[in-house]
Order: sequence, then structure tokens, then C-alpha cells
Amino acid sequence: MSVLPKNERKVAKETPRNFVIFGGTMHGKTYFADEFPNPLNLNTDGNAEMIETPSLNIANKRNAKGEIVKSASEYLSEIILELETTDHTFETVVIDVIDDVITMFEQEIIEEHGVKSVGDISWGKGHQMLEMMVRVFVMRLKELSMKKQINVLYLSRLTIVEENDVEQYLPSLKLKWLNIVNGNSDYTILCRKIGKKYIRKVESKRKNYTRDKVEDERIAKLLDTVIGAYEKSKKTSTDEAKKIVEEQEKQQEAERRMKQKEREQELKETASSNEEKPKKPVSRRPIQPRV
Repeated sequence: MSVLPKNERKVAKETPRNFVIFGGTMHGKTYFADEFPNPLNLNTDGNAEMIETPSLNIANKRNAKGEIVKSASEYLSEIILELETTDHTFETVVIDVIDDVITMFEQEIIEEHGVKSVGDISWGKGHQMLEMMVRVFVMRLKELSMKKQINVLYLSRLTIVEENDVEQYLPSLKLKWLNIVNGNSDYTILCRKIGKKYIRKVESKRKNYTRDKVEDERIAKLLDTVIGAYEKSKKTSTDEAKKIVEEQEKQQEAERRMKQKEREQELKETASSNEEKPKKPVSRRPIQPRV
């Protein structure tokens, strides 16, 4: 029996299920997550009992000696397995926040190997182990969303980067991990509070989603509240693309020259400083005549 599909066009299922939601403290990201259908909040702040959403505290559980007796990775694996294999009414899983989950993974590796950082494990194996744990965790959640149509929300805090006097808002998650999470997500959404107003804005998306093709009306209505959710990406002409590339190359060349000048200046200052230092007289012992 052939395993190949029929060679015919089909109607694509476009309901997005995986989201990165980031923002500052009290800027509405947890509130937004709570609006998704039947959420389960996996909370890393230890305040699961303080929110109305059904929730679980995620942590490395320790004994009286402070030793990890049940790791966060083990606990999360059990939760995902139960969501996969049992009958339940949860339709959304909220990782609140993904930054802390990765830190817990790192703690687990460090304490298991008796080192101070994953970089202390020889041959880069610590970094490899941590990356594998993050990838497996994200892939298991992606499989969960595909098999059970469960929404997966990765919440992250906010970091602000200033470039050319312009503030840029980014997830606080390190770029390495953000690339892994983003690569398995459909939308990245910024939540901000400006005065007394709350806004939600798309920062990136996997494709140009159209509202009429989103099968789950509940998700479609949530995306109605997000700026840019259904806007099409603008096409760039060849001439425009060339100009953008040329401007980037000019900027990179200017930055390279500036850094080169800074290095040359540092070398001059170092050489000048060394010349100004008084030289210590060289003490020589008198040569003793051989007997």
C-alpha cells in the first residue's frame, strides 16, 4: 500500500497553535494567555495558588539537604505525557515563563555533574546537554499541539535594547533559545501597557494568516485583538531589496572602520602608557673571578 498522498491540492488548515508572548511585568501577557480556551498554567514564579487559572508550580524539588530529588524536566515530562495520553478538558498549555524553565534545566545539569556552570563540563558537553533538553521539551510540546490540537504558549519577560536612539522591545529569552522556540511557533506577540491602555502587537509570524481560514473561531477572535495579526507581509521589489542591502553593507563597513580606529587608539594609548612608566634599573651582580 502506498504511503504517498494524492497528488492534488487541498484546503490548508491554518489555525495557529503555538505562540511566543512577551512583555514587561504587569503588561498583560498572563492575562492574554488566560483568555485562550481552557488553559493550564505551568508557573515558575511559585504563585500558582494566587491565580484563578488551573495551574501547577514548576520547580526543581529538593530535600532537606537542598539536593534535587525530582527535577523540573522530569515533572514537565510527566505533565506532557498525561496531556498526551489521558482524557482531560485542557485545550491550552501556558509555559509561564520559558526563561525560568531553561534556567531550571541548567541547574539540573550543573548539580548532577558537580560543577559551577555548564561550561565547566569538558568538551562542551554541558552546553550540548542543555541544548538537547530545550529542543526535546519544545518538540514534545509541538507534537502535543499537533496530535491533540492543544495551544502552546511560551511566555517570556521583556528586555529593551537601544539602537540609534530608538528603543527596541525583545523577549528576555537568550537569542539561542529564542531561535529554537520561535522556530516552532506560529506567532510572536508583544504585550505592552501604555498609560492605562494595553496593546498586543505581532512582532513576527510564520506565514500570512487569513481570518477566514482559521478554523477555531475562539483563536480567530483572540487574534482580532492583536495588531497586525492578519496583515499581509509587504513584498519588496528587486530595486528596493538592492538598496536595503547596500545600506546594510555601508553601515557594516562604517562599523568595521570605527572598531578598527578604536583598536588602533587603544594600542597607541597602551604604548604611550608603557613609555611613560619609569624603567627600573637593572641590578647586576659583580662577576666573581674564578678561583
